[in-house]
Amino acid sequence: MGIAACPPNTPPVHGVVTFDPAVFIVSYPMFATVDPAALTLNFTLATLALNNSCRSIVIDAAVREVLLNLLTAHITALLNGVNGAPPAGIVGRISTATEGTVSVSAEYIASASASWFIQTQWGAMFWQLTLQYRTFRYIPAPNACGPGSRFGWPGIGGN
Repeated sequence: MGIAACPPNTPPVHGVVTFDPAVFIVSYPMFATVDPAALTLNFTLATLALNNSCRSIVIDAAVREVLLNLLTAHITALLNGVNGAPPAGIVGRISTATEGTVSVSAEYIASASASWFIQTQWGAMFWQLTLQYRTFRYIPAPNACGPGSRFGWPGIGGN
């Protein structure tokens, strides 16, 4: 394994992610049996959860594309199923399963939003990868006491 130096001032890729069902299927072949129109609708649903505009908190469109595809895979698994199988229909994480006289128990123990995501491997990965965008961000107020402000120098009242 080698280490490549980062080019100076590598800018993020700006733009809006466009969805191509054929390209999506290359990365997620388990959804090849899902109609492309349904995949496109699922991508649209994903954009309701993750802003796909130039004002998104995920500034780099290449990163946003990865996240939106994970979210699209999650939604597709929930609504359309995986590998041609129907959707599971169970909400939450399977906590116990029995084989003789079949029984399944599911639990919904995380926060409401996290529980929805951890129902599939793609949702769990999306949830983990977006942690950096869900943490608290402090944005300081503008300086009200600097030069030129009403209460700033050279005296009280902005003389």
